[in-house]
Amino acid sequence: MEQYLIKGGNPLVGEVEIGGAKNSALGILAAAIMCDETVTIRNLPDVNDINVFLNAVISIGAEVRYPNPKDRHTVTINGCGIRTHEVDNDYIRKIRASYYLIGALLGKYREAGVALPGGCNIGSRPIDQHQKGFKALGAKVWIDRGMIFTSADELNGKHIYLDVVSVGATINIMLAASRAKGMTIIENAAKEPHVVDVAQFLNQMGANIKGAGTDMIKIIGVDRFRAADHEIIPDQIEAGTFMCAAVATKGDVTIKHVIPKHLESISAKLIEMGAEIEELDDAVRVVATKRLSPTTVKTMPYPGFPTDMQSQIAVCLSLADGTSLVTEKIFENRFKYTDELTKMGANIKVEGNTAFITGVDKYTGAVVVAPDLRAGAALVIAGLAAEGCTCVEQIQYIQRGYENFEEKIRSLGGIIERVDVEDRTDRDRMMRKMSLAAY
Repeated sequence: MEQYLIKGGNPLVGEVEIGGAKNSALGILAAAIMCDETVTIRNLPDVNDINVFLNAVISIGAEVRYPNPKDRHTVTINGCGIRTHEVDNDYIRKIRASYYLIGALLGKYREAGVALPGGCNIGSRPIDQHQKGFKALGAKVWIDRGMIFTSADELNGKHIYLDVVSVGATINIMLAASRAKGMTIIENAAKEPHVVDVAQFLNQMGANIKGAGTDMIKIIGVDRFRAADHEIIPDQIEAGTFMCAAVATKGDVTIKHVIPKHLESISAKLIEMGAEIEELDDAVRVVATKRLSPTTVKTMPYPGFPTDMQSQIAVCLSLADGTSLVTEKIFENRFKYTDELTKMGANIKVEGNTAFITGVDKYTGAVVVAPDLRAGAALVIAGLAAEGCTCVEQIQYIQRGYENFEEKIRSLGGIIERVDVEDRTDRDRMMRKMSLAAY
């Protein structure tokens, strides 16, 4: 089983380039199959979730090609050959964004059947708001054999108010409504950058969507889509992860190919903690030279602090001089990493949806287990900041959403290796060898 071995203590220094946003890409790939002409998608992240999704659309008959086989970041998709409207395989059940295929297939074909979604176990993520939206548009929705089915004679635009702000429901309803008759209004819509990115891609294909990025999105349905060429926005969570890695290791990192505005909530908290941040046109430079100050963090829908960055900033706060509070308002199981961080010396007490973090002088290396994608990345950051060697197990979670993670860390001076460990004895031997090695 593959694991990360990390030797901590090196400040991360240098430049790192951020890839395309995974969360944007998944919605855009679903939208792409709604077109019977060839669309081109650029800046596609080459991560496990994306490859699983592409295999799923291939399995139902969509044509997926890489114009340059050596470039995994540009893909063309043509949905004219889709032969079935049911998507069910062992792979698609493992990723959360499988539900975007429901909105895409319902919008295009007026029927869909998709395996109920999986993904990281970070808490309850019901799809009731998705179902509410599809029903409002005129579809029947039912669950059978572990799959969600939808069917409609026709889809008609409606005024839909989401009971809670949901990125997934906003995108899914937007996909279906873009091919419905008349106008659909989504109120209390999610404002995240990847909602805007998906809307912009749909508009390039001929959709009529206005208001994406606000809490009210208006969609006038169209009969068909046309070819388009779109570049996915940079991944704000990957960028934020490297920002926190720079701060935790007292480094100096310039994070390139980003949209600084998308990072404002992260930058604001890191500045409160004593980091120096310089915003450039398409980059941010993060410098940390002194011990961090404590602060409070509360996760909120965009433009608030992102839930996907909660564990990474908690790693930084655990090294601050004082007590910090982190409140999780989105997912109830997002603190599972705290037990692992405690193994490294952190002082964290969780009560309900709040973590009380008392800063410690340092982390010490330990064997820890990644409980989910973002928490796994956070444990890597802790390992980079720790004294001694750290082993992070279950790294398949991290590989779901970070491309070339270890290579990018090494380019900044971090000491990290991905190894295939057979047993505990083998792991301990490798950790001793890394501990004694001179770098």
